[in-house]
Amino acid sequence: MGKEKTYINFVVIGHIDLGKSTTTGYLIYKYGGIDKRTIENFEKETAGMGNGSFKYAWVLNKLKTECECGITIDISLWKFETSKYYVIIIDAPGHRDFIKNMIIGTSQAVCAVLIVAAGVHEFEAGDKKAAGAGKVTKFTQKAQKAK
Repeated sequence: MGKEKTYINFVVIGHIDLGKSTTTGYLIYKYGGIDKRTIENFEKETAGMGNGSFKYAWVLNKLKTECECGITIDISLWKFETSKYYVIIIDAPGHRDFIKNMIIGTSQAVCAVLIVAAGVHEFEAGDKKAAGAGKVTKFTQKAQKAK
């Protein structure tokens, strides 16, 4: 008998407008969770609305309001498998009006991916308020030097 696949269940969280859904949709596409034809259809639809960069976000944003406004309102689950893993990705909203939905999504995950603003002076502005942010700041500074 073959080796059983490992389950990975994670949530993508972060502040609004940082590209959580877009990044997550791209990862799903990149690792074979959705076909190229579907992405091309999303690209045509989003270009018609003037938001061509949302093509990957539409993989997860299913509500009409989410697509029109360009924000995630409710959590979205996406399941796919690779040769080694069963993957469940939970895309959580970042807007404060939908924090309850983010908490629900987070409670279903084993781990989280935190998307942060990494532009010059964007991350640094918020890290002084967060406890333990010094370690994260050092990591982002090292990552920026590695470019």
